[in-house]
Parts: sequence; structure tokens; C-alpha cells
Amino acid sequence: MDRRTFLISAAAATAVPFAVQAAGFVDYTPGAIDAALAEGKTVFVDFSATWCSTCKRQERVINALRAENPDYDSKLTFIKVDWDTYKSADVTTSRNIPRRSTLLLLRGDDELGRVIAGTSESQIKALMDIGL
Repeated sequence: MDRRTFLISAAAATAVPFAVQAAGFVDYTPGAIDAALAEGKTVFVDFSATWCSTCKRQERVINALRAENPDYDSKLTFIKVDWDTYKSADVTTSRNIPRRSTLLLLRGDDELGRVIAGTSESQIKALMDIGL
């Protein structure tokens, strides 16, 4: 393999996974939020369920906003917490999350804002803009 073919192949192999990851959410695992906060990141947390129509609407709005403004992906870490798995876990109870379809913005030890069951673009955008 010549150098040009190698470099093009290597660039393509690394670019595609990054684009896919940037467009989505990181699935929550215990400690993921605390680790991101400890690194100084601003974390957008989506408590959702796969069967929840409100959650699906929120996700469509969030993805559209992220597609319109790349600053969201560069300045926020998006983590999705599966409500069915973690509704009684510390990640949910310690933050007083009342229900699925709750969106939360965190930085350091502070909660910067939350949206509970809201689906309007303006409401979700306002929450995301706090983190910019």
C-alpha cells in the first residue's frame, strides 16, 4: 500500500466513527455523568424511555438543534439515561428527577436548568443555550 492510499484510508476510518458519535448521545453508565463533570465538561442529560412519545419528540428537537448549531456538540456532552433501567437509581433520585422526559443541564456541582416534559423548540433551545 502506498503512503497516499494509507493516509486516505486512515482518515476515512477515523472520521466516520467520530461523526456518528458526535451526532448521538452517550448511553449512561454509572459514573459517566460525574466523570464528565470532573473533566470540566457541561453535561446535557436526557432521562428518557424508548416507548415514551414525549421523549421521542424531545430527541427530534435536540437533534435538529444540534444539526443547526455545531457549537452544541463542541461545548456540551450529551448523555442519555434509560428511565426503565435507572428510574430508582442514585443518578435519578439524587437529582430529584420526577419522571422520564426530563432534560437536565449540569456544570461542576451546579444544575444550570431543567425541562420536564417540555417539547417546544424554544424551551429546549433555551436550556441548551445556557451551556454555550
